[in-house]
Amino acid sequence: MANSLNKKTDEEIVSMIQLGKIELFDILFERYEEKISRYAKKFLLDYDDIEDLVQQVFIKAYINIKSFDASRKFSSWIYRIAHNEFINAIRKKEKEPLPFFDLDALFPSTVSKNDIDKKIQEKELHSLLEKHLNKLNPKYREPLILYYFECLSYKEIADVLHIPTSTVGVRIKRGIESIKKTLQKSDYQIWQVKQPINHQKVLKKNLLL
Repeated sequence: MANSLNKKTDEEIVSMIQLGKIELFDILFERYEEKISRYAKKFLLDYDDIEDLVQQVFIKAYINIKSFDASRKFSSWIYRIAHNEFINAIRKKEKEPLPFFDLDALFPSTVSKNDIDKKIQEKELHSLLEKHLNKLNPKYREPLILYYFECLSYKEIADVLHIPTSTVGVRIKRGIESIKKTLQKSDYQIWQVKQPINHQKVLKKNLLL
């Protein structure tokens, strides 16, 4: 029985829960607990109450499971609940600014997945993101996490964040560009430090003063 249930899709499990088999929610919890926790840790960074927030996500999912439309994707639905919880946590603690107006939606630029993936190899990008996510504005950090770490499609991310698919591409592109700028600044500073001092030029310059 357990093996046959494990082969069922999330949406099939939800349909069974909605028919009264509430105990099957444990299967959804097992499938998503690690994913939502990872999402929270990468998005919220140094928040102390991440475990409580993750628990709250599943409590809300459990309470509202009957309202879920099983013709849609469960993953987008639960990530949306998580998104709302995490944004509320940021607003309450006021650790990071959240914009009132979405300029990415007002002034979108055309961008495709291939345009982004060609710029940086994905393996290298994962490593860079791990190191530099904390430097990004939340609205750019979140879609990068959902795309590169949670492996959601642009359409799924759009459903989670309630933004157009084109805006998802814009935010991912700008997030990567921001990281590249940070790296370029770091490389410039390192280059400056590592340059050998030409003592003869310095001495000659001082003598001419």
